[in-house]
Amino acid sequence: MSHQKLTSKFPTAEGLSYIHAGVISGNRRRNSHIFARARNDLYVEPPWCSTRLFAVETFPEPVWDCCCGTATIVKSACAAGLRYAASDISTGRDFLIERALIPPPFSVVTNPPYAIAREIVERALELGAVKVAFLFPVARTNAAWRWLESLPLARLYLLTPRPSVPPITAKKVGGGRVDFCWLVLDRRHKGPPSWGWLHRDNSKR
Repeated sequence: MSHQKLTSKFPTAEGLSYIHAGVISGNRRRNSHIFARARNDLYVEPPWCSTRLFAVETFPEPVWDCCCGTATIVKSACAAGLRYAASDISTGRDFLIERALIPPPFSVVTNPPYAIAREIVERALELGAVKVAFLFPVARTNAAWRWLESLPLARLYLLTPRPSVPPITAKKVGGGRVDFCWLVLDRRHKGPPSWGWLHRDNSKR
């Protein structure tokens, strides 16, 4: 499905997978899971991750998920009353080489393939996004300073508890052992970034 305009229909795709969450140490299997790498590196997070983000952050509309996968973020944006756009490489739209679906101002909120997160973020800013929020493994953020340092990073939100994000085909869900965060860039931001937590149940314990 090609998203040429703002739409109220959620995209669907066959065979989309969730990012793996788990480790196996030695011969002992932990209460976690390791899965085959997802096709096209298309990953989807639990809905509460984006629901909580939209509860604490304001975004210039429309909100564009350029790696929409199974439309989890799009559905959260819709539930928050935000106008949105959606596209995905699995439906034939390569964000890195195609023109913007919508003219600025707009925001990009996405869960990108982590190996090309930098390219996705820089492309979003190049196209005119006012704010960019992207889901990212916490373990990768230290090394990401090399490219994040020059960008207008405003906030970092750690997600708690750890999201459990198995492949869509998994029969058993649970045991997530990968920590994730939202990194929020804002062209209007000045100074160092702030940080905090986003709690699944909207409480602090």
